[in-house]
Amino acid sequence: MTTEPPPGSGQQPPDDDPFKKHPPPGGPGSPGPGSPYGGGPAGGGDPYGGGGSPYGGGGSPYGGPPGGGPYGGGGPYGGAPGGPSDPLAGMPPLADSARRTLARIIDMILVGLVVFLLTWPFGVNEYNVDGDNVNVGNGFVQSAIAAALYVAYDTVLTARTGQTLGKRLLHLRVADLSDGSTPSTQTSLMRAAVLWLPFAFCCACVWTIIAGGWSYFDRPYKQGLHDKAAKTVVVSTG
Repeated sequence: MTTEPPPGSGQQPPDDDPFKKHPPPGGPGSPGPGSPYGGGPAGGGDPYGGGGSPYGGGGSPYGGPPGGGPYGGGGPYGGAPGGPSDPLAGMPPLADSARRTLARIIDMILVGLVVFLLTWPFGVNEYNVDGDNVNVGNGFVQSAIAAALYVAYDTVLTARTGQTLGKRLLHLRVADLSDGSTPSTQTSLMRAAVLWLPFAFCCACVWTIIAGGWSYFDRPYKQGLHDKAAKTVVVSTG
């Protein structure tokens, strides 16, 4: 039975994402005893010395222990880094945190300019000073507009290509940790919301620094807090 949608359905094939990882040769759906990787009777005789799986994983097509999910067990998302069940296997290298920071600054400048152009004609500034009085009410309005635009900007572009403009300029890309594919709209929205919604309410710059700067110290996947919430990573594309 084919997994491709029927002709004329308007749906794209499931593997149309050029960045999505694919199972290694000999995984699910590969030939049995006649496989080019050798192998004798089913469940034994494979060149890796395992039983039941061409990778010797004892039940998982990716070499993980039984019951450990599609990527095995051991790490926070399954598999130890660098091991045979490493989720990063087949992905580009993880992005440098400094480049991620620079890409984020570029995005903030671009969106901040749009926020300024939208709010300036209406006199909505971050702070209005009138003598000894400082009006922060307008500041909240501007921050709320900024947060909404940041979330929309990040969600739409990440769901389309995995790249905001800043990431595109610096050759970075957001990828699902599970399979390397471009994040879905739901995943992109969660990622953007965790990073940007606090922007409208309190400690905007502090939260952005903490959430994004977490990647400098996180191991093994160099994730920011928003990456952890969405289960994504940022990789280098060049």
